[in-house]
Amino acid sequence: MSQSNQSISVENLPTVKQLEAELKSIRYRRDFRKVLRNTVSSLLVVAAIAVLISMLFLPVLRVTGSSMTPTMQNDDLVICSKRSGFQSGDIVAFYYNNKILLKRVIATAGDVINIKEDGTVFVNGQALDEPYVSEKSFGECDIELPYQIPDNRIFVMGDHRSVSVDSRSSKVECIADEFIIGKVIFRIWPWESIGTV
Repeated sequence: MSQSNQSISVENLPTVKQLEAELKSIRYRRDFRKVLRNTVSSLLVVAAIAVLISMLFLPVLRVTGSSMTPTMQNDDLVICSKRSGFQSGDIVAFYYNNKILLKRVIATAGDVINIKEDGTVFVNGQALDEPYVSEKSFGECDIELPYQIPDNRIFVMGDHRSVSVDSRSSKVECIADEFIIGKVIFRIWPWESIGTV
């Protein structure tokens, strides 16, 4: 009886090949879990860094409205560079009434601006060459012209002059440095328009 029990238990034992296969499977599952854990950890770190960079240095903004057409269209996605020292012609993002607006810098502190009835813009007596404007318009202008830009402020206008509410309006006026997010530098959407702005 003890002999038959011994033979049954020997027959039920796994072979060396089966043991090796099982050990290989266990190692594979352990290594897979380790790689998965490391990959997920790395992705979380990369995502956190990307969000941090986006928030602190290169915010991504979505264009809403038509005040910057034809340069930018509604729903375009753009990247903004946080910096100061803006020049005439730069497109900037700034806070206004809990919204973010995008407009073009027309003049900076100390400049004197004048706008003729036909929409021609003069800065320090010189008419601006504005190839980005498809049609000139005096627009919603209720400031007293000529107008001198105060210190630490910029005068901005949208490219679609007839619909843009901008520094020509006493509601918006010149934009103070502390409200400026930065300069729009790159369009990332739509695909066919990817590139510098």
